[in-house]
This record gives sequence, C-alpha cells and structure tokens, in this order.
Amino acid sequence: MQYIHTCHIDLLSRQETNNKWHGSVGGIVNVPIASVWSLVSLSSRLSEWMPMVEKCTKLAGEEGVPGYTRLISGLMFPSDDGDRSWLKERLILMDSPSYSYVYKMESSNVGLDGSMNTLRLVDYGEGSTLVEWEFQIDPMEGADEETVVDYLGFVYRSCINRIERAIEQATNKE
Repeated sequence: MQYIHTCHIDLLSRQETNNKWHGSVGGIVNVPIASVWSLVSLSSRLSEWMPMVEKCTKLAGEEGVPGYTRLISGLMFPSDDGDRSWLKERLILMDSPSYSYVYKMESSNVGLDGSMNTLRLVDYGEGSTLVEWEFQIDPMEGADEETVVDYLGFVYRSCINRIERAIEQATNKE
C-alpha cells in the first residue's frame, strides 16, 4: 500500500511575505476526502495521525468553532532537557464545506508562538485526497530559516504519511 505519492516543501522569500518564514508540504492519500476530513478535523483524533502527539486537551470553546483552544503535548520537537513539547493553539477558521482549517499557536515551549498552520484537503479523484499543509512562523532568533522550515516540513509530512494507515486501522476496529 502506498501512503503518499508526492511531497513537496516550498521555502518562500521573507521579503514577499511580511518577514514571516513560510513553508508547505503536501501529499496524496488513497482515501476519499470525507474520510480524511473525519480524521483530521477532530482534535480527539490527533494522536492517530500525528505520531508525536501524546495528548490533546480542550482548554476553551467548542471544537470546530473559531475560538476553540486546545493544548497539545508530546515529543514534537527535540529538547535538551527531555521535557515534552507543548503548544497552545486557537482555531481561527474551520470551513468544513471546503475541507480546510487554520490554527494559530498562541504559546508554546518551542518558540513557535504566533505561527499559523493551514490544512486544506482537495478531492484528487478516484477515491484519493490531496492534503496540503501550509505554515508560517515568525523568524526565530539564532536559528537558520531553511533548517527550521525543513524540520517543520519533515514533521508535517510525517503526519500526512500516517493518515491513510490511521483511517485503515480505525476502520478495522469497527
């Protein structure tokens, strides 16, 4: 079984994008768009397709409604002291008809405060889905832009690679 057919990472010029660092990854998953959306749009299912997420806790609001805030923790980013990474995210946009959402990282212990993540699904035909994940972050003092963007691309690509298998495993449990 192929989990992903294509991936890409784009590094955009800071001059073009208001001094933010940008990147994107994408991949085709051999699962219909509605099934992919039912997995990726629910915080309660994050650990199924994000291998580094150990826990996702609701902090405020109603899931799927802008303003919803969640705390994600796990081994998302390496740490010298071995502490778990944590990210507090707020939902900015949830557009179920177009299969997309935007979260903003409100605070974290990994230096990504203020970053924005957009996940968008596109029906790719024949029961497959294109998953596009775009991100923008504020420049990180002392860090190399290309290294940070490449690492985030690697992390997000690993999530996309898990989607098909997560849906298959959930289907087998039913």
